[in-house]
Amino acid sequence: MSAIRYRPDCTSLSNMQRETERKQNTLNISRIKSDDITSVRPVALITGVSRKIGIGAAIAGKLAESGWDIAITYWRPYDQSMEWGSNPDDLDSIAATLEKTGARVVSMEADLSDIETPNRIFNLIENAMGTVTALVLNHCHCMESDILSTTVDSFDMHFAVNARATWLMIKEFVSRFHNEPGTGRIISVTSDHTAGNLPYGASKGAMDRIVLASAWEFRSKGITANVINPGATDTGWMSGNLKSGVKRKTLQNRVGLPRDCANLVSFLCSEEGGWINGQLLYSNGGLE
Repeated sequence: MSAIRYRPDCTSLSNMQRETERKQNTLNISRIKSDDITSVRPVALITGVSRKIGIGAAIAGKLAESGWDIAITYWRPYDQSMEWGSNPDDLDSIAATLEKTGARVVSMEADLSDIETPNRIFNLIENAMGTVTALVLNHCHCMESDILSTTVDSFDMHFAVNARATWLMIKEFVSRFHNEPGTGRIISVTSDHTAGNLPYGASKGAMDRIVLASAWEFRSKGITANVINPGATDTGWMSGNLKSGVKRKTLQNRVGLPRDCANLVSFLCSEEGGWINGQLLYSNGGLE
């Protein structure tokens, strides 16, 4: 199996520092082990995978169990800025869990606000694993602010990560896709939380349009594209009061769990899920 760590430049650096590192073309592979350089498993790339209790980790685990090799990206500076923080041990734990299924695993720290990052990601994956068959866009940037309090810088960062990076990742994926027609998959995870959270909700809305347009634009390649709205999902950020409120509003009297979204992603990536295309799917247990 293989596990690779890659860390491009960091958003917390100044523009001058970032430009210096970019010119140096920094590529740090800190861990690799490989005892199987061939594989018949298709390759899935999942962005935004850094926490064991997150949706991304659940998706990666479910796809690995379903016979996929897994490439994941994460961005620790973002997690560190959140209330839940970032546990560096989670990444090794996630990789170890995936490898137990027989999957090859590549993980890389990737700044998706950098327009050069998607090309670097796909270059690394293709060199290590081969062509990507499924692209699962689970990453996000979210700093809550309403219409009046949102700054231009915050607005631009949200659109850079949530919308522009989605477009660039899809461009890279499709331009390199030469697998059998009907096997390609693009899936994104969205949110409709816009009131009181303007830049996040608006940029996620733009992301939705980009992904759904992909279903039409790449139909000749046999690539399906769908968006999943998982609703309020318990990944460690929900207070007790919020959980109680969500439970009261769902028809199944519980909050969403990461595995709920992961199960749907796995189905969409399967042969049986190939007929579902160009859809915004609500996987929220049913809301009153």
